[in-house]
Amino acid sequence: MKSRIDIKNKKANFEYSIDDTFTAGIKLTGTEIKSIREAKASINEGYCYLHNGDLWIKNMNIAIYEPGSYSNHIPTRERKLLLNKKELEKIEKYMKVKGTTIIPLHLFISESGYAKLKIGIAKGKKLFDKRDDI
Repeated sequence: MKSRIDIKNKKANFEYSIDDTFTAGIKLTGTEIKSIREAKASINEGYCYLHNGDLWIKNMNIAIYEPGSYSNHIPTRERKLLLNKKELEKIEKYMKVKGTTIIPLHLFISESGYAKLKIGIAKGKKLFDKRDDI
């Protein structure tokens, strides 16, 4: 199964300097994965946070699946990201540094058919850093 879904956060590299990246699975419901396969999702406003040893993504918008009547999902609900324990510990170490954030970079469908999210450990850029990039 080839991945045709390619949803990117285009402003991420402009707004942030990315230190490290991880690939995480996403815990989704049935209509959410159908909307992602139709490329009706946005990760531009999304951000990730740690809570009780788990990684969650907030403000990721997955559009409502039109044929999915009463079993539709809430478009901007919080979703759990699935990572190994070692990866979560590594992310926790990064988050102890002041000014560090976790941002979504790329949403795609893996070869096995699962939705995956590439996240980045990032620090915000100053105005003069953004000018250098231009």
